[in-house]
Amino acid sequence: MKLKMLPAGMAAGLIASLSAQPPPAGGGPASREAAALAEPFKGITTDGTVQPGLFSIRSTGVSTEPVRQAADAFLAALTPVQRAKTKFPVDDIEWRKWMNVHRYTRQGVSFQEMTEAQRTVAFGLLRASLSAKGLKLSQDIMKLNHTLGELNNNNFTEYGEWLYHITIMGEPSADRPWGWQIDGHHLIINYFVLRDQVVMAPAFFGSEPVVARAGKYQGVSILQEEQARGLAMLRSLDDAQRKKAVLDVNKTGNNNYAEGFKDNVIVPAAGLSAAELNPAQREELLQLVGLFVGNMDAGHARVKLEEVRAHLDRTRFAWVGGDTDDSVFYFRIHSPVVLIEFDHQRPANTRHLQKDPSRPIRDHIHVVVRTPNGNDYGKDLLRQHLATQKH
Repeated sequence: MKLKMLPAGMAAGLIASLSAQPPPAGGGPASREAAALAEPFKGITTDGTVQPGLFSIRSTGVSTEPVRQAADAFLAALTPVQRAKTKFPVDDIEWRKWMNVHRYTRQGVSFQEMTEAQRTVAFGLLRASLSAKGLKLSQDIMKLNHTLGELNNNNFTEYGEWLYHITIMGEPSADRPWGWQIDGHHLIINYFVLRDQVVMAPAFFGSEPVVARAGKYQGVSILQEEQARGLAMLRSLDDAQRKKAVLDVNKTGNNNYAEGFKDNVIVPAAGLSAAELNPAQREELLQLVGLFVGNMDAGHARVKLEEVRAHLDRTRFAWVGGDTDDSVFYFRIHSPVVLIEFDHQRPANTRHLQKDPSRPIRDHIHVVVRTPNGNDYGKDLLRQHLATQKH
């Protein structure tokens, strides 16, 4: 049936419903990896076409020297065997080999095999690259993965605090491109550096559970402020704005588009345009963006937020789900230069503890932060850099 044959109201509802649904994942980790990597990298778009001219090599005035020094210290602390399996070329496809699930073969050196001294310098790399908030979030995700092991009959073979791997792409340098990646269950950070520019995307933050109610790390919780502020953003909208923002009031599944092996996914431009927000709402939206962008060090987070502000009129806010204090929901902030997704997911590894394991729960959250239009992994900046080097 063609949309033009439907009544206007029915067609609009169908479009909203389709916009609320991500493409199916399909297949296990190995098959999904193979299918994704067979595609040349393009980047996330709204219609399959990359918008050009959004990113440029420039000086930010924010030093990356502490990150370089921390990376050098980390590499120096490794054994020759560890170092050999941790280092990759800066343009290696290894950047794209990440996945949230726990049953996935990862490269690099894991915290599990590190000595205490090596773990200290590994966290030093994260500390130099991230804000205090971002470092705490990362460490709390790792702790909650231990909690998940406790909830699965103390299965610390598949779940655990130290099952996270670090790789270094390129040589840490003050003037040449390089970067690092941490990859593990519910925690993935890709951190690209070119002189004093940083691209921290794709980044994945989440957990199941999101609150440790018992066990070794009882009391640890994550993403509660992001959850509350997202709901507050929806509640700030008037009726006319809500009609545009809310794609579906019923949330029955997982809604994230841009998780692992979705580097080229098409994410429809849907929801409420920030151009239709009043000044107070626009600032509230920027503050919400800042919660997610603010996981990187303060200077580069400020640079990124100003980049988002420059494209605010082309940014959309979309919502799936309810608006009560206990609702499950998904929201998306979609700009030409940033894509943020927050999703309450169906239970995966705590299904045995749920009354209805088919329904999304607040205790399983996935957050994805991407740089659309070809600059995930800093690839557009790397492309420009390599083009200048040829001459």
